[in-house]
Amino acid sequence: MSIQPTGSFEPSPPAPADDDGSLASPLGRAASFMVAVLALLWLVELVNALSDRALIRVGGIRARDPGSLIDIVFSPFVHGNLEHLTGNALPLFSLGFIAAVPNIRRFLMMNAVVVVVGGLGVWLFSPANSLSVGASGLVFGYFGYLLLRGIVDRRPVDVVVSIGIALAYGYLMWHSIGFGVTNISWQGHLAGLVGGMLAAVLLRRPRTAPATAAAPPGLPPIG
Repeated sequence: MSIQPTGSFEPSPPAPADDDGSLASPLGRAASFMVAVLALLWLVELVNALSDRALIRVGGIRARDPGSLIDIVFSPFVHGNLEHLTGNALPLFSLGFIAAVPNIRRFLMMNAVVVVVGGLGVWLFSPANSLSVGASGLVFGYFGYLLLRGIVDRRPVDVVVSIGIALAYGYLMWHSIGFGVTNISWQGHLAGLVGGMLAAVLLRRPRTAPATAAAPPGLPPIG
């Protein structure tokens, strides 16, 4: 004898995969966002070149000039020349992509911290009458964030990523800070690094308490 179930029966839809190759997946969102950032940087560079580098004068951070505080927001999008942009493009995309994969919202908040802390460092400590532009502060911020994220989050995968970032970029970043090198803002690089590390601490994942086993019905709670 067969028993017919009452009511309509519809199988539950399969749970979406973490990465199904679509642009809505974590990898897809991170890649799309960083491609959009690079496209914007190239667009700004085109406008800057056609305007005889006028955007440097308009959007560059002028040290200790109160009227230039607003330029902290705009200066990462402007570069001194084509070589400046191409030098930043690869590490910006690769480090930014790795940082953005877990959570785009967290990544955006990290960018805000790096831009503000890095920009203030440039504004406060750069030489008088200097103009500072470029996304290298963001690059150093991403590096510092990824370097520390594994330690503060204590997730095994983030620890492995932190080790990989240190091995792959540590030597390069140390020699790119530019202490004492003309036309290189070591202040921006160092402040961006500090901003990224600060963001890793401020935006760390909350600790979750370990789950306790529920007592079977009719028995006293365990523990």
